[in-house]
Amino acid sequence: METQPFPRSESFWKKIVFIFVFFTITPLTLFSSVVSLIALSNSELNISKNENTNLIENPQTGIKVYASLPETFPSISGEVVAADARPVVIHNYLKANDSPLTPYAETIVQTADKYKLDYRLITAIGQKESGLGRAMPEGCNNAWGWGIHSEGTLCFDTWEEGIEVVSKGLKEFYVDLGYETVEEIMSKYAHPDSTTWAEGVLQYMSQME
Repeated sequence: METQPFPRSESFWKKIVFIFVFFTITPLTLFSSVVSLIALSNSELNISKNENTNLIENPQTGIKVYASLPETFPSISGEVVAADARPVVIHNYLKANDSPLTPYAETIVQTADKYKLDYRLITAIGQKESGLGRAMPEGCNNAWGWGIHSEGTLCFDTWEEGIEVVSKGLKEFYVDLGYETVEEIMSKYAHPDSTTWAEGVLQYMSQME
């Protein structure tokens, strides 16, 4: 049986066509990819030049800093936590009365909480006793008339010490012994002849509500 040369010739030409297509298409593909990459880079460069300077993403030092974004953005919940306004109330009251205690409003509130006292109490007592420190021996740091005796008035080295001692004393020597109202405190704290001490302290406390 004779073999026919045509199939062999057909296979040979198929290979030739395949090689021709491969070496033609591949360079074109590579070339178009390179052109696209260059065009994309130039486009990004132009965009970055036209953008406004952002001091977060583009610091003036020339170092570009990227801040990663959270996977989820926080939402506004319905729960509202009120900030403690008491130090502001005390601060504003002290400032309005030109008191040297004004910088210690936060300390007054924190110490009141420490000894479970009304946060307005020692400020009101200070107003009643010395006009919040305006009428006391110079440098005494005792606006509350605490420790007054026949030999003089007790003085404190600092206002912080005075706030601590007076607050602790009110807790230990008054509240813990059953003197729980301003009227009851007056019977031991104020001069025996005083009849308006509690009224004045309560009035000052009401001004800090």
